[in-house]
Amino acid sequence: MSLSAAPPQPSTRLLRFGAAVAALLLAGGTAHAVQDCELNGQAVNPAHGGSTAGKTGLMRCKDRDSGQLVREQQIQSGTFMGLVRFYEDGKLTKEHSVNARGNMEGRAREFSPTGQVLRDATYEDGREMGLVRTFYPTGSLRRVTFFADVAGERASVEFTERGQLSALRCGDKPVLAPVADDARLCGFGGGASKVELFDAKGTLRSRLSYVAGKRVRSEELYDNGKPAAQDEVVGNQRTERRFSSEGIKRREVISLIGERGVVKQRDQEFSEKGTLVREQRWNTAGEPLSDASYYQNGQPRSKSVYGVGRNARQIEITEFHDNGQVAAVGRYLAGDRLSQTPIGPHQRFSDAGILIAESVYDDKGRITRERAWDANGKLERDDEVFEDGSRKTFAKP
Repeated sequence: MSLSAAPPQPSTRLLRFGAAVAALLLAGGTAHAVQDCELNGQAVNPAHGGSTAGKTGLMRCKDRDSGQLVREQQIQSGTFMGLVRFYEDGKLTKEHSVNARGNMEGRAREFSPTGQVLRDATYEDGREMGLVRTFYPTGSLRRVTFFADVAGERASVEFTERGQLSALRCGDKPVLAPVADDARLCGFGGGASKVELFDAKGTLRSRLSYVAGKRVRSEELYDNGKPAAQDEVVGNQRTERRFSSEGIKRREVISLIGERGVVKQRDQEFSEKGTLVREQRWNTAGEPLSDASYYQNGQPRSKSVYGVGRNARQIEITEFHDNGQVAAVGRYLAGDRLSQTPIGPHQRFSDAGILIAESVYDDKGRITRERAWDANGKLERDDEVFEDGSRKTFAKP
């Protein structure tokens, strides 16, 4: 029903409110307690509209066993509308107001047993609007959030009980004042901000930088203060790094940020000692260019090059001995689901660089010829290979 539609009759409102009453009772923690309610000195049953129809006043409900007040609620002309309060052990725990629709409207607060405000919010027809604050039982600010009409939660900031910043979410403009200075924290002053986040023990956990509400750099820290992860954006390039607890870089990913998303350009992995063990590269369209791995002594281990001979599906794979000499080389055609079909000559070499074996494949991946040499390079075998696996000496050594 739209706001401009005619309001429902009181009986319809009361029926609709039955479910809301049950939800409110659950929220107040008294769902299983038997309550006796009265309005203007007369007993009423809020679950049955007949006893409250057409009446106006403040309904008060008490626990039958203890006699303690558990709920107060305003009724206007038979409609539950206006102030609502909940109590536990005789102490106020929640208060808010509802409109004729049964939705929360205006200020809403929650309290600790000592009377300290734990939550303070404003609602418009059931939706949180503007600044919503939560507090620790000590009274110190815990979190402040800004809610917009359509966007919902737009920005927020959290604090430890010691008052140190512990979390931050920036909006597209400053909205948290006067509770928090997100104009400064989120870099709306013309330069990059510098923000530090702490845990409940007071240990520094993160360092952040924002420009005009957008995060341009973040750094997560280990307990020992050394970096665990870094994420930095410069222009349209994003760099992500991961570190060991000893401070050694274990991975670095560089990507391009475009209108259609983030596209990887380079992905490097490092050993526990910091030496490069793998590197993958892509072009600006996200298509693979190369994939190389390395021994921990720094020598190349393997390298795959994509798009060989101007054929995007053709891959040349080279393997190496740990002394840097080529161990094997061959080309493949990439198929579906990462399948690869060998084509052309595939060769293997000794660690001295001497050719010791060669297999030749046709364009369907079938072996057509095999040759082998000894360690001195002397031909030992040269066979023609047929489709059924049979062989015929192609040339005698």
